[in-house]
Amino acid sequence: MSGDIGIMVCGHGSRDDNAVTEFASVAAGIRDRLPQYPVESGFLEFANPVIREGLDKLRDRGVKRILALPGMLFAAGHAKNDIPSVLNTWAAQNPGVQVDYARELGIDVKMMRAAGDRVAEALASAGDSVPASETLLVVVGRGASDPDANSNVAKVTRMLWEGMGFGWAETVYSGVTFPLVEPGLEHAVKLGFKRIIVFPYFLFTGRLVKRIREHTDIVAARHAQVEFIHAPYLNDHPLVLDCFVDRVNEILEGQNLMNCALCKYREQVLGFEAEVGLPQESHHHHVEGIGTDAAHDHEHHHGHDHGHDHHHHPYPHADHPLGPVTMEKLKDKEGGGE
Repeated sequence: MSGDIGIMVCGHGSRDDNAVTEFASVAAGIRDRLPQYPVESGFLEFANPVIREGLDKLRDRGVKRILALPGMLFAAGHAKNDIPSVLNTWAAQNPGVQVDYARELGIDVKMMRAAGDRVAEALASAGDSVPASETLLVVVGRGASDPDANSNVAKVTRMLWEGMGFGWAETVYSGVTFPLVEPGLEHAVKLGFKRIIVFPYFLFTGRLVKRIREHTDIVAARHAQVEFIHAPYLNDHPLVLDCFVDRVNEILEGQNLMNCALCKYREQVLGFEAEVGLPQESHHHHVEGIGTDAAHDHEHHHGHDHGHDHHHHPYPHADHPLGPVTMEKLKDKEGGGE
């Protein structure tokens, strides 16, 4: 019965207050679409409430089955390890409540349509003086030490490129992997297109999204002959909210199947063979619930550019000339975190 079921929306968390506000808006949108269920939300790190507090609230409301939604675009370390570790720990301490974990948003037709809408919004604002055939699309992914998640960003790029008819497209990342935004855009400029549209394939704002804009502006200042356009990130696009609801329904219908074919923890993915069978554990306890920048202003140099790695297995290409090492220079000046 629906009265026994509750929804828990699990976010990563950010030290950016606007990102926390946007996450709350998405949680509210899910609540509006699923009025028959109580909905709570929480974060892995930085922001409050943390995930276990939301789980406690649902339990205290009499919920016997919690459907946990990862607020993640793709399944990398946070969705595969960190959130499940928190959920499993809580479930072991609360044996009277069943916790079912949904799959990530992933590659989905609704997500592609939402992404296309965001790119189209930017193009509409810029005007039609440059045809699509003379426009280059750059999709910016978050970047992870998981090649499966990184490859999904490249698939998003290809689907937008082919679906919208751009002259060319490139994929870059905000951190951890390669190529990073600035070297990736410098490469894109050399292809000779009149217009470059930069689309952050992110759910929410935060330090990484702001950094993407900063790096784009740095490259744009060097190349005045090219028009650079900032596209908005996904945020609470209606189709994104609809996709979250689909993930709830997949659990209820018994169709909750995560694609693990290229998961580095299950299969010997090229270059990551040593990570097969690593234990499932969270690496975020030291920043759980410490608060956003506004609430917590001491310098806690934590970042997913990985100045330290939470004891993650070493990323095999950490010294790549277009990747994490170059981001370290920026982190040293700015401090890490999102």
